[in-house]
Amino acid sequence: MCAAEEFTLFRRTDYNLGSSQLPEVDPTMQILHPFAGSVQQYLEQLDDLESPRPRHCPQCQAPHPLTAHGFYVRTIIDAAFDGAIRVRRYLCQTCRRTVSLLPEFALPFLRSSLAFIAWWLVVHLLPSSPPPTPAPPPMPYQRGQFWLRRFRRQAGALCAALATLTTPAPAPNFGQRALAMLTTAGWTAAHRFLFADLRQHLLGWPPSLAPDGRRLALPTVPAPA
Repeated sequence: MCAAEEFTLFRRTDYNLGSSQLPEVDPTMQILHPFAGSVQQYLEQLDDLESPRPRHCPQCQAPHPLTAHGFYVRTIIDAAFDGAIRVRRYLCQTCRRTVSLLPEFALPFLRSSLAFIAWWLVVHLLPSSPPPTPAPPPMPYQRGQFWLRRFRRQAGALCAALATLTTPAPAPNFGQRALAMLTTAGWTAAHRFLFADLRQHLLGWPPSLAPDGRRLALPTVPAPA
C-alpha cells in the first residue's frame, strides 16, 4: 500500500460535495463485495484492501484499479449480530467519484440483513413452509409490515427478473411465486444477480432512488436577476 493510499484509509472524503468540479451525477455508487461468510468474519477481513479492489471504475469505465478511500459506517441486524460495520470505499482517480463495496449479506438502505428479511417474509407469506434457520431476534411489528408492503409491490418485477435464474413456480399470487423462486435460486445468488446485473433492489428502490439506486444531481439554477 502506498503512503497516499494508506493516508486515505481513515479519511471520509477529500472533495467538497458542493464543488462545481464534480460531475452532474451521484458522486458515489454501491456495488456488492462478493464475500461469503458471517458478519463477524466480514469484520475480520476489512484490513485486506487488495482482494476486493475494483479493477475498473463501474461509473466511467476507466480501466484502472481504484484507490482505497476509507470507510463509511452503517448498522446491520442479523441473527447473531446487531451493531455497526464499516463499508469499504474506493476512489476513481479519473472521474473523482467513489464506489462503496456493500457486503452481500446487506441490502442498500435497510438495517436488517438479507437473511433476517428472508426469514420474516417466508414465515409470514409461506406459513406452511419450514422457516430458515437460525431465527432472528425479535423486532417491531411495523418494520415487518414495511418489508411486506414493499415486497408485494415488487413481486411481479422480481418474478420476471428471476426467470433468468430459475423456472417460475405455480403459485396463487406473485408474492408467493417470488418467494419460491428466491428460495430455489438462493437468496444471496438472487440478490447478487438483481443488484449487480440489473441494479434492482430486492424490496424495490425508494422513490428518490428509482430506477437504479442512484440520486441524480441536478445542475444548479442561478437565481433570477
